[in-house]
Amino acid sequence: MAGGLPVILLDTCGLLALQTGGEALSETARAQLEAPGSEVFVSAISAFEIGQKHGAGKLILQQPPGVWFFAMLQHHQLVELPVTARICAAATALPAIHKDPFDRIIIATALEKHLVILTSDKTIPTYPGIRVLW
Repeated sequence: MAGGLPVILLDTCGLLALQTGGEALSETARAQLEAPGSEVFVSAISAFEIGQKHGAGKLILQQPPGVWFFAMLQHHQLVELPVTARICAAATALPAIHKDPFDRIIIATALEKHLVILTSDKTIPTYPGIRVLW
């Protein structure tokens, strides 16, 4: 933790919430994201999910998905975390609570890196050892 603040991993809905200025987030979540010294990460799997949603017409972006993703990283000073074989294996070993493979990768990443997930997803916090913020 940076200065006592939780180290945060945005899930894809958290990343999308930043695009709109974080209005959907709680005051606590916004304060922790904006706190000096806060560390905020995003999984590379979110780039894939954004591209999939955009390609299926479920997400409208003003830029191509790859351009949008890297612009978000830069603008919000987010750190990209890679999807490793260890994370993929851990995601397959998770209890079958959540069926979404993107979220399972994010859950496994949070467990491996000891991160708090910024998410509105109601299923993610049911996993043992997962801490969430919204």
